[in-house]
Amino acid sequence: MGKYDYVIVGGGTAGCILANRLTEDGKYSVLLLEAGGPPRSPWIKIPAGFSKLLTNGTYNWRFESCPEAGTKERVIAIPRGKGLGGSTLINGMIYVRGQPNDYDRWLDEGAAGWSWRDVEPYFRKLENFAEGGASRGKSGPMYLERVKERFPISDAFLAAAAEDGQPFNEDYNAADQEGVGYYQVTQRNGQRWSVVDGYLKPAMARSNLTVSTGSRVLRIELDGSRCTGVTYERDGKRETVAAAREVVLCAGAVQNPQILELSGIGNPDVLSKVGIEPRIELAGVGENYIDHYATRMNWRVRNTVTLNEMSRGLRLTKEVVKYFTSHKGILTLGTGLVHGFVKTRPTLSSPDVQFFFVHASYANAATRVLDRQPGMTIGVTQLRPTSKGSIHVESADPAAAPSIKPNMLATEKDCQTLVDGMKVARRIVEQPAMQQFVSHEMSPGKEVQTDEEWLEFARENGQTIYHPIGTCRMGDGDDAVVTPNLLVKGVEKLSIADASVMPAMVSGNTQGAVMMVAEKAADLIRGRAE
Repeated sequence: MGKYDYVIVGGGTAGCILANRLTEDGKYSVLLLEAGGPPRSPWIKIPAGFSKLLTNGTYNWRFESCPEAGTKERVIAIPRGKGLGGSTLINGMIYVRGQPNDYDRWLDEGAAGWSWRDVEPYFRKLENFAEGGASRGKSGPMYLERVKERFPISDAFLAAAAEDGQPFNEDYNAADQEGVGYYQVTQRNGQRWSVVDGYLKPAMARSNLTVSTGSRVLRIELDGSRCTGVTYERDGKRETVAAAREVVLCAGAVQNPQILELSGIGNPDVLSKVGIEPRIELAGVGENYIDHYATRMNWRVRNTVTLNEMSRGLRLTKEVVKYFTSHKGILTLGTGLVHGFVKTRPTLSSPDVQFFFVHASYANAATRVLDRQPGMTIGVTQLRPTSKGSIHVESADPAAAPSIKPNMLATEKDCQTLVDGMKVARRIVEQPAMQQFVSHEMSPGKEVQTDEEWLEFARENGQTIYHPIGTCRMGDGDDAVVTPNLLVKGVEKLSIADASVMPAMVSGNTQGAVMMVAEKAADLIRGRAE
């Protein structure tokens, strides 16, 4: 395939954005390599279709964690999007910027140029949110909508939150995140709006962009400390392609460290253990893995119809007709209906817990099968976890999945924050406004009262909510993998731009922050070429 100015590894969220931005002025030739295929499933555009795709091997790498004592030796799903569009094809579409102090904390951790003041313009650049105020973008590639469906039980939850003292917040992505309200999602006219829609499709007609699907990158090619290109496999054949300016890794927080280590870049002890010759020593590769860990609290409800019943039989038929005639109804819903960004203690300066309220409950969360009787769920997650794990190769075989060790609930702060967050959720549901709808708490159940019992429930039942970050963190310390300019330390012409570079977790769902990173990365990369 010859030589290109830029070779982008991974056609997910960041890769699609960079493919657009690096080709828009026509100066540079770009090759985008994606291991998966094009987004062809009819379920992709239907927001509720995420439940069909989240366990689909065509669109999900279906990674799993190693069993760990902190989560009762359970194997936990670590979904990652596969194919052009990456996780924006299969995620719950929830859009969150995070809190300004999240990015100021990045600055404190050595990520110069990534403070809130530095990154906020990139959020506005990517957003197309007609309902937003002056601080929101209204002409960017990514369409955003506020969840439009309203139900008596969701309005009752908002009223109960008000009774508990929680403020109503119409736009948690504006000045202040705290409060409850309806989520903002990456949709347009009730349909999923992925980065393929927003960024890649407009760029596909450009002669300076080549997109190659079914192309799995095996390693980075090095000439001493200089990156010269990549070797990838397509249709059983191996090819090497050269990059005149840079190779940009956008394969995500799980696969970026895997590709680096397969290339001999990383901790020599890790590499030698699996028979890989160390080429560039970078101790931080695969470390600093952080993810959001969530519990799901469930209630049996009454005096209302929930998604459990609406997704079956004649009711479902009516909803399908409604969706395909008006793009309205329950098929427009993703993983969250009502948001809550709450403080577990009034003395905190900002929220430390996030709620995901939906009037549905799973009979089997692993298979996404809903209960037959009416139910509701509140997902509870700590916004800024301090527990850190790792992701490393366990084999020199590129086809072997890496070893994922999340190390969840490893710190006292994480444990106490999650316990306190679940207590707040129960307290809100016990307010008068909810009583006409609530029958009883199913999970964990009212018998759970002590902190020890709450924590045991969390360890036995919690899951990640698919926000892995940090495994190639940026900064200025010895444990950093990339500089604040996103260049890999000790390697020329190799950069990384996606969630893996985030030095600390942002307060909420991460897709918005990944988009911001990619937008800013495009400016950094183009700046180096001028």
